[in-house]
Amino acid sequence: MEYETSRRIFYPPIKYCFIILFLLSLLTGCASTPPASTANLCVIFEKQPEWYDYAKESEKKWGTPTPILMAFIHRESSFRGDARPPRRWFLGFIPLPRSSSAYGYGQIQDPAWEDYLGANGGWFKSRADMEDVLDFIGWYNHISARRLGISKRNPEHLYLAYHEGHRGYQRGAWRRKPHLRRVAKRVARQARMYGSQLKSCEDRFKCRKFYQFWPFCR
Repeated sequence: MEYETSRRIFYPPIKYCFIILFLLSLLTGCASTPPASTANLCVIFEKQPEWYDYAKESEKKWGTPTPILMAFIHRESSFRGDARPPRRWFLGFIPLPRSSSAYGYGQIQDPAWEDYLGANGGWFKSRADMEDVLDFIGWYNHISARRLGISKRNPEHLYLAYHEGHRGYQRGAWRRKPHLRRVAKRVARQARMYGSQLKSCEDRFKCRKFYQFWPFCR
């Protein structure tokens, strides 16, 4: 980066370069590289132990168990923070608009994200940030439980409401969508599998920080 001023080249102070690089790293560092294996929740948390912390924070705040939260992420994006619907092309080379505004780990569409921000605040929240997306899913499922009477331990119907929206779920259109119902059942199976796996390894992720100690971080 350089600026030309009255016959000489001006280089900005190096501290500003570091600040710019730091800000760029924040923008590009939100979406982590997907785990090599997404079938085992223990492996996922070993690679990204902070994701365990984020999921537990959401679970304590909103009530959806961690395995269900992570099963939603698995289905929606396969843990890719920059996931979007595929772009359509006209004549093979002219880009057309994407099929929806869904974006990020949770494939959250613009209207739902705006509702979440309106209810919870946060100018710097991002759909490419795992912490924010897990909080969103917990919040959305909390609304599903309150409005629709769905148990927060029922991943199949929580997912149907997540996919169809609260009004769409109430209308019952999902009953006429056999493919969607199969997908929701797969999400439920994934959640059960994640839950079984987490029981075998969760102790490794509890109380691992220097300021955490038993019995206050059970």
